[in-house]
Amino acid sequence: MVAELPLDENGNKIVRIGHSPDPDDAFMFHAMTTGAFPTPGYNFVHELQDIETLNHRAMNCELEVSAVSIHAFPEISKDYALMNCGASMGEGYGPMVVSLPNTSLDDVKSSPIAVPGLKTSAYLGLRLAWGDCEIAVVPFDEIIPRILDGTYKSGLIIHEGQLTYVEHNLTVHIDLGVWWNERTEGWPMPLGGNVVRRDLGNQVMEDITKYTKMSIEYALKSPAEALEFAKKWGRGIDDDTNREFVGMYVNDRTIDYKKEGRASVRQFIQEGQSIGLITNDFDATSMSFIGSNE
Repeated sequence: MVAELPLDENGNKIVRIGHSPDPDDAFMFHAMTTGAFPTPGYNFVHELQDIETLNHRAMNCELEVSAVSIHAFPEISKDYALMNCGASMGEGYGPMVVSLPNTSLDDVKSSPIAVPGLKTSAYLGLRLAWGDCEIAVVPFDEIIPRILDGTYKSGLIIHEGQLTYVEHNLTVHIDLGVWWNERTEGWPMPLGGNVVRRDLGNQVMEDITKYTKMSIEYALKSPAEALEFAKKWGRGIDDDTNREFVGMYVNDRTIDYKKEGRASVRQFIQEGQSIGLITNDFDATSMSFIGSNE
């Protein structure tokens, strides 16, 4: 049975979109947020929360559309489909384990590592690279401060922390995007994606995917206003850092995963299954992407 969405005063379907409070997601959804182009029949309402919270909300099937970690997707795949647009992929860069200078790799590996969530793709990447590490779950925007104040010797940083860590003279022990790129002979590291709820029906799923893709394309073609909007979510970053970070994660592959991007998602999930972090009852080889011709 197809779910009926509530209507606004103009008779438009109200669709809630959950995404992270970081510059790349804000840039991606700017045009939809501000009504920069018409979306006849739909009224998109945006809810901003950290990615681990969004992962768990998707497990409860709360939102019609959400950004989620690729790591979390198999667990919600019966209720949600992955769009072929909106990917966050590291093209030879990605989440990093960092520490204060003069902290040895042995010290890092023998002490708790602050991580942004157990369902994040960053955590899955860490486990694939380093095995069963001792960890502590810390909100993503508190990881660098907790390293600086000595609470943790190291942390797994995501979002704009992948650029701002240099301001604190932190040492990088592994860049998981580089590690995955080398492991797969050049494939990008899959981190996040956008999902749409299956009970909305095929037509609504396709409509929402179309408008999401249009929003990304709009921002890329007219970036100035979207970049200014995105900077609000960068926790004090300057214009150059904002532009660099957005460019890292909103690009041609965000419009379309492309063949190697979809292959990378499948392999990432399969490797997660091989170490027991992803359920084996999910068939990664047959997964589909809404809006893809594959």
